[in-house]
Amino acid sequence: MVKDPNAETGNPVAPTVTGIQRETVAMEGRGFFGHPRGLATLFFTEMWERFSYYGMRALLVLFMTAAAMGENPGLGFDVGKATAIYGLFTSLVYLLALPGGWVADKLWGQRRAVFVGGIFIAAGNFCLAIPGTTFFYLGLLGIIIGTGLLKPNVSTMVGDLYPEGGARRDAGFSIFYMGINIGALIAPLIVGFFGENINWHLGFAASGIGMTLGLIQYKVGGRHLGDAGTLKNTESAELIKAQARRFFTIAGVVTLVVVLIVTMAVLGVFSVPLQVVATYLGYSIIVIVFIYFAYLLANKHYNKMEKRRIGVIMWLFILAAMFWAGFEQAGSSLNIFARDLTQRTFFGFEMPASWLQSINPIFIITFAPIFGWLWVWLARRKANPSIPVKFALGLILLATAFFVIMWGASNATETDKASPAWLVVMYFLFTVGELSLSPVGLSSITKLAPRDRVGQMMGIWFIAASLGNLFAGVVAGRLESLSMEALFFNVALFTGATGIVALVASPFVRKLMGHIE
Repeated sequence: MVKDPNAETGNPVAPTVTGIQRETVAMEGRGFFGHPRGLATLFFTEMWERFSYYGMRALLVLFMTAAAMGENPGLGFDVGKATAIYGLFTSLVYLLALPGGWVADKLWGQRRAVFVGGIFIAAGNFCLAIPGTTFFYLGLLGIIIGTGLLKPNVSTMVGDLYPEGGARRDAGFSIFYMGINIGALIAPLIVGFFGENINWHLGFAASGIGMTLGLIQYKVGGRHLGDAGTLKNTESAELIKAQARRFFTIAGVVTLVVVLIVTMAVLGVFSVPLQVVATYLGYSIIVIVFIYFAYLLANKHYNKMEKRRIGVIMWLFILAAMFWAGFEQAGSSLNIFARDLTQRTFFGFEMPASWLQSINPIFIITFAPIFGWLWVWLARRKANPSIPVKFALGLILLATAFFVIMWGASNATETDKASPAWLVVMYFLFTVGELSLSPVGLSSITKLAPRDRVGQMMGIWFIAASLGNLFAGVVAGRLESLSMEALFFNVALFTGATGIVALVASPFVRKLMGHIE
């Protein structure tokens, strides 16, 4: 769950500290756990945004696949269509972080981008709270645009609070990171209860209310942010306006085309299934990314060592995309397994299936500090695994998790359901795999990227997450033709084989990295 790469994007370069900034930092120093009071504003903004996103995400596939008639009607979509929509949606959420960051850097500044993004997210959730497929798709579009604006920029603002850089800045990001997990933890419990037990649309409304609370405290606490997130673009106002016109014209046309294609696919105007549209979008992203890497490797501006490290980033990109394609089954196939084949009744109360989505953030909050300590402890003893080995371990642990849940699904039926303990054990292994790969990946990108490409390489990390989410939805759609057991076995086999290849290749990859640890 805490794959949010954005939680660290402010790290690479510390700006020059002015006397006023030093004074401001000193005055604010004891405001929030010994950190600037502005950190509290951004902490709760991120917490409520993650509450909104993970609450909505926990309901999305369940709502789409619920029967269209009954006491709490859903959309009545088949699993293939629902998971394809889920994959497209979660993919675009991360993909739009790239233009969202550009808008903030060049046109608005991070502070305005975060606020406008939050408005879009809240409006999107409130659209989901209105019955009808038109409002459903409008709601998803609003959340995609809003998250693309908010996610990369709120993290950048955290970095702006620490112009002096150093360990205090790292500690500030660690506190901020906890906001992500607290929001992800409580969201399924509240939103899931309202959505599954009372009314789906009430659950989505709860997500919208959460984002609205985040926006209110963001505005009220804005006075503590100093100049964090203000527009740093020194170009003339006329040039900025011209750039804005070009950008929003292109963005409007692209959005219109995408909406038109998806609408025609959903309505069956042309015979290509939505799953195929999602698959070919994934292939297109892969081709574009590899053309970009080929351009960098052919660029004479970079020396041999820099090109080797670019090659390593390309390899890590592939591994990360494979990891997220398996990991993001949490919101699709694993959510369906929790609903249909998991025993959830205790003392006469049926626990909502979405509550099981909170297991991962519980483990993250518990074990993230332990892993942070573990890597330091191993490094002191010269036993810290290399970055390629950690990626391989992440994939192998993910595969082990799917073998576990495959075992649990093998004997589960609608009349004799599996114990939730299977999902608990699986999510524990998920979490250990995530902590072996995701934070390490963030750090490795900033270390390996050429100095003039750090921001772009972080964008590549976003695209890996986007691609993984997209194919996660496509893979989950195979539940129409495969049993749960067979689907989980295929995912386990695929991710496990990739992990073994990554482990075998790790010594060679390690050499390409040079002295980077």
